[in-house]
Amino acid sequence: MRPFDYKLIHALDTVVQQQSFDKAANVLNITQSAISQRIKQLEQVVAQPVLIRTQPLRPTLVGEKLLSHFRKIRQLEYDLTSEIMPNDAPTSTPINIAVNADTLASWFIPAITPVLKKYSVELNIQVTNEANTQELLKKGEVFAAVSSQQSSFAGVKVEPIGTIDYILCASRDFQKKHFKDGLSKQNLQLAPSIDYDARDTMHSDYLKKHFNVRRNDYPCHRIRSSEVVVSMTLAGLAYGLIPTTQANEHLATGALIDLAPDKHLPQALFWHSWVLERGVQKKISDTIITYGRQHFKQSNVQKK
Repeated sequence: MRPFDYKLIHALDTVVQQQSFDKAANVLNITQSAISQRIKQLEQVVAQPVLIRTQPLRPTLVGEKLLSHFRKIRQLEYDLTSEIMPNDAPTSTPINIAVNADTLASWFIPAITPVLKKYSVELNIQVTNEANTQELLKKGEVFAAVSSQQSSFAGVKVEPIGTIDYILCASRDFQKKHFKDGLSKQNLQLAPSIDYDARDTMHSDYLKKHFNVRRNDYPCHRIRSSEVVVSMTLAGLAYGLIPTTQANEHLATGALIDLAPDKHLPQALFWHSWVLERGVQKKISDTIITYGRQHFKQSNVQKK
């Protein structure tokens, strides 16, 4: 088997990152023709296309596998250089992590702060639904992800972070206007709710399970900002599911009301990371897991 020529995969990675052959050529300080030639050579080596030449430019399935491998190697190079040649080490280490919006808006930055203060890190957070963060991990776009899924795939280890309850919340005025007689299928179909986006099914699954209210049978704002979900709920514009990490302070002051105290939704979170993590990556993983054990409910779920 011929070893990979990593400059060819680097060209593919740069084109995908820059979304342009011209820009990729500038980054690598070579001509556009040379970029095209490198990708063609890579396709000859693997005997199939590695790049779908449409807009946006995106890798094929084989291209994704090559990029996933390449990005892991690059991350290991950063860490190894820092260990054995500290004078030649990069000024900062790029760290790519996928999290959901609620996590980023509430506990993630406090959890990772000790590492950011101690080490020079370029943090790149990609925000998506917690059920979908694994896709970014699988493609090699991130080294770790917060996920609601316990299972994973080869080359990735999974550690439980803890369980966070989601609470159906509304302002006191909203509760008096829409739910003065309690929650029912009828008033839930009329009251405006709020959700993160159409891919997030947590709210619709909750209403179907507890009140037999089907998706699209009720008005729903969809705002891709966890902070705005909370602020609109506080303003009395909607009701929705809010994690305790964001809701507790407002419940304590009475600004929000727990609409269904007997129907909290527990959400287990797991930390997925590369098996080969080391250096700053390992420090981040250890810090996140420790933070979860100190601040969140722990179940008997075993790590994978």
